[in-house]
Amino acid sequence: MTESGVQALPPYEVGRLAGAVLDSVGSVVVGKRDSLELVLAGILAGGHVLLEDLPGLGKTLTARSFAQALGLDFRRLQFTPDLLPADVTGSFLYDQRKGDFAFRAGPVFTNMLLADEINRTPPKTQSALLEAMQEKQVSVEGVTYRLDPPFHVLATANPIEYEGTYPLPEAQLDRFMLRVSFGYPTAEEEWEVLQRRMNRRQEESFLTPVVDARTLQSMQAALEEVTVEDSIGRYIVSLTSATREHPSVLVGSSPRGSLALLLLSRARAAMAGRDFVVPEDVKDVAGNALAHRITLRPEMWLRRVDPSFVVDEVLQATPAPASGALPTYASGHTTA
Repeated sequence: MTESGVQALPPYEVGRLAGAVLDSVGSVVVGKRDSLELVLAGILAGGHVLLEDLPGLGKTLTARSFAQALGLDFRRLQFTPDLLPADVTGSFLYDQRKGDFAFRAGPVFTNMLLADEINRTPPKTQSALLEAMQEKQVSVEGVTYRLDPPFHVLATANPIEYEGTYPLPEAQLDRFMLRVSFGYPTAEEEWEVLQRRMNRRQEESFLTPVVDARTLQSMQAALEEVTVEDSIGRYIVSLTSATREHPSVLVGSSPRGSLALLLLSRARAAMAGRDFVVPEDVKDVAGNALAHRITLRPEMWLRRVDPSFVVDEVLQATPAPASGALPTYASGHTTA
């Protein structure tokens, strides 16, 4: 049991519930199982997820569907060029009846915040989310308010080449545990989207909650029981370090990238019903956890090299642990 009194679920139960949540979301978001698994891994790992893709590819629908399937309180905030920091965090308003100022909470006070088109607002407003994302608290005029767990930000962003977008500051990008893209559906998947819309006979789709906020916290607590063998931990560090030494990179991933790899790998293991991490768990999330933390050299941008290409090269060049066997140690036991 954690300090907050949350009882951790066994890994097989986490795997079963995660599968049920993905099946529920997959009934609305067609044909993107791999991407949906990454989003759920980010949520289970306690992080925030950046959904970056072209308009109309299901980013907003994905965020709303996960909130419904996970039984979380959900708020949507549309980021625009004229949005102010107080529109995110809330502000003090004068209460005439009491003759004093009272705090009116902003949309950030929720379990899951959809920050829609986050890169359409200037950096000053983007930074209003930084404290909430990292410290799980909000400071307004010298008063600090804690955000109730669970708290997750699912932010959508259009490619920075689009008109009217602002590149996200590196410090804010680093706060997102992973970045996920969906891409265009196949012809069959797109036809299925149309069929499901006709069958619903309405625009909106509503999902019955699979779990609730308390159960999600129990699923998240289970990750602390997932064992990471030393060789896999060193493999994670080697991957992150290699991004800093790659010839195409100006600034490599920070240690926060290593931590994200560790947490996401644990989440992938738990989603598979395992209480130990194997190298494939790390490889599955490496591109999404590290690419957005890498700044390429200017000449690489001119050649249109993508940071994910750098991560792919690092994965190929860094030897994985030879064995995917059970860890040499387990929680509560000491190694010889």
